[in-house]
Amino acid sequence: MRRTSPKGIILLLITAIIWGSSFVAQSIGMQSIDAFTFTGIRTTLGMLFLLPFTLIINKGFDFKKSTLKKGLILGIVFSIAQNFQQFAFYYSTSGKIAFITAFYMFFVPLISVVFLRKKIALLTWLSILIGLVGLFLLCINPEDLTNINMGDILALICAVFYALQIMLIDKFLEDGTSGVQLSFMQFFVAAIISIVAMFIFEQPNLADIKTAAPSLLYSGIMSCGIAYTLQILGQRNASPVVASLLMCLESVFAVITAAIILHENMLPRELAGCVIMFGAIILSQVSESLAAKNQKQPQVPSEPI
Repeated sequence: MRRTSPKGIILLLITAIIWGSSFVAQSIGMQSIDAFTFTGIRTTLGMLFLLPFTLIINKGFDFKKSTLKKGLILGIVFSIAQNFQQFAFYYSTSGKIAFITAFYMFFVPLISVVFLRKKIALLTWLSILIGLVGLFLLCINPEDLTNINMGDILALICAVFYALQIMLIDKFLEDGTSGVQLSFMQFFVAAIISIVAMFIFEQPNLADIKTAAPSLLYSGIMSCGIAYTLQILGQRNASPVVASLLMCLESVFAVITAAIILHENMLPRELAGCVIMFGAIILSQVSESLAAKNQKQPQVPSEPI
């Protein structure tokens, strides 16, 4: 399993900060336009933002067939995750969606164990459970619990596909595939899928799109173009389990951003959730360090009988 380096931690923390700050923009944009329209324009903006970087860094569109294939698979999974989350806003609150979406931090190690036969340390599982407790305190008001609705189910499906996206990125980076090319292809495929669905199932209106323009620009450029690219580059220097824990801090940064920009006071419950979440991240790092140390220790040969 890929070791986590300080570079990977920094890139993934920046990713979580951008995602957290753009979550409000995503919710506001949905007040003016429909889900496929938002995702289609958002991913198109992300693709256009990466276009000059792809041309400069990779000297044109010199894509290998393997990169195109990986980008196609990743783009399909990414599009499904994005649209399921976007449709969840029709039925559920942003707090519950953020909490349920972050369950990818649980699904990533589960996929690793069940399908990839990888061993996850007990201390890592403990950090995941602690992280889920922190997320619950951060996003959910225990005094205002409601029955499970369609939005919650859609957000849970979204979490599964985000976990698959994280695992696919981890797999696709093993042979040195360009992170920028992979990110560009991810947005290219997702944009095509969402825009086609937009014209089939929705009636996009230019006036409504203009109203949602600030949210679309921020979400498209910052969240898609920059943050998702940093995710791919960060995962090159991080194990998928630790990466999922770091990225789910987006919920923490969403609350902190709202407190700073919108002057919303943080409740003691939310502060406790933030502290617990950061504690879970630290614990996951301790677990990984201990596992690496045990692997380096030489095995003492047994005495022949």
